[in-house]
Amino acid sequence: MRSKVHFLCLHLRRPKLENKILKYLRMKKFIKSISTYVAVALVSIGATYGMYSYMDSKRDNSSTNYNNHGGTFKQENVHFASLTSDGYPDFTKAAESSIHAVVHIKSTVKGSPQSRRQIDPFEYFFGPGQGREYQYEPQPRVGFGSGVIISKDGYIITNNHVIDKATEIEVSLNDNRKLNAKLVGTDPQTDIALLKVEGDDLPYIPFGNSDQLKVGEWVLAVGNPFNLTSTVTAGIVSAKGRGGIGNAPEDIQSYIQTDAAINQGNSGGALVNTNGELVGINTAIYSRTGDFAGAGFAVPISIAGKVVADIKEYGTVQRAILGVSVIELSKAKELASSGEKGFEGAEKIKIEVGAYIGGLSEESAAKQAGLKAGDVITAVNGVKIKNGSELQEQISRFNPGDKVKVTINRDNSEKTFDITLKNTSGNTSIVKKTDVMSNLGVVFKELTDEQKKQHGISSGVYVAGVENGGAFAKSGLTKGYIILRMNGESVSTPGQAESIIQSAAKSPDKSLFLSTLTPTGQRKLFAIELE
Repeated sequence: MRSKVHFLCLHLRRPKLENKILKYLRMKKFIKSISTYVAVALVSIGATYGMYSYMDSKRDNSSTNYNNHGGTFKQENVHFASLTSDGYPDFTKAAESSIHAVVHIKSTVKGSPQSRRQIDPFEYFFGPGQGREYQYEPQPRVGFGSGVIISKDGYIITNNHVIDKATEIEVSLNDNRKLNAKLVGTDPQTDIALLKVEGDDLPYIPFGNSDQLKVGEWVLAVGNPFNLTSTVTAGIVSAKGRGGIGNAPEDIQSYIQTDAAINQGNSGGALVNTNGELVGINTAIYSRTGDFAGAGFAVPISIAGKVVADIKEYGTVQRAILGVSVIELSKAKELASSGEKGFEGAEKIKIEVGAYIGGLSEESAAKQAGLKAGDVITAVNGVKIKNGSELQEQISRFNPGDKVKVTINRDNSEKTFDITLKNTSGNTSIVKKTDVMSNLGVVFKELTDEQKKQHGISSGVYVAGVENGGAFAKSGLTKGYIILRMNGESVSTPGQAESIIQSAAKSPDKSLFLSTLTPTGQRKLFAIELE
């Protein structure tokens, strides 16, 4: 009431002053309105910036280089897809950014010239010696597959089996250019290989984070099935940490399973998420006919990225090991219930998932840290472990000398151990390509009790992988051989075998004589020069 009377009084008695006050009030109201708009704008800008920062941080976590493996290849540009107006994933941008970076690979294996003796009919009458020898070259074998460009200067990731034993590797780009590729290195245990072509500013696919993939998430498989270039298929992630694929239990297997159609020729191609990021390398299919049957398998980029980064930096993979042999916990409980020796007490374990330790290597990192047979590994660095495949995946991303926290269940109580991982030689040294072991291109593994029983032997080491171009491969030794003796000494562990090899490399003759069992159980001798 006071304001109203006051205003009326001013209106009756002092009109000039009233006009000034009215102007002042209008100006004040205007300034107040402007201030309100500015405040709202500032809040909006702040909220937008905060949201952008949050999204940017999320983007960095999901798309930047996992463990900075992409940084090894100077990956910078990241392709992000959008959603459709209805909120569904838009595959077009992911497909468009991927097909230009997926290449067709032609690998040619030329055999060495062979000698053949032509039989002379007169030998039947006058004895041998009348025939003549001549040289011939076996028909070259040609195979096809896919590869993924992962850097603008031409590094390409593919499967080892795509280029295995190849003497020539030709890469065809999406723009029909054909380039000769150089083999940088391979890792048979993960079936991953790294190639290099000469190029500048090539399209590439950046590494994503395969750990963040969820079952049911959309993915695209990009490759060259049946030599049909630039083929894109879509599906979902059907499972993660899938192992036991094929007949190679010594391989590192923790596959991403997908129902995106993968066929022959897709090997080495890209599995990408809807952001167009590389989350896996398509490797295998489950099929009774050889064609797609609803289940394809890809090596997660958390493993493949580390492998190729090591090959580029060191020339060989830095493989850390715990030194344990594990089986599925459910299997251990079954064996314990049936009275199998060595599994006593497993049936009393209350948890249902984990990697059951069946045995430990002598002087292994796990044994030195205090782990025992019968323990169940449930986590590595806080990441839960459900089975042996997931344990392999977690350990495979570390280097010798790295420290990890391993959580175990012992007597239904949880314990955590700090473990410094070792390499296959039993130490924490970084292995260089110039090392004699790298030049041999071989990976050893301890024999299982089942293998010893099968072949009737008490010692030996298993050849778990042979690198294309290494001395073992050149001598004819392949994966699956069992080495019984080296330079006259019996061997029973990978560390012992490598110690003998290192000693032989320092000897005057630099030779290695091997007594072996072939994969079919036949005895065979080899001599390998260590120069």
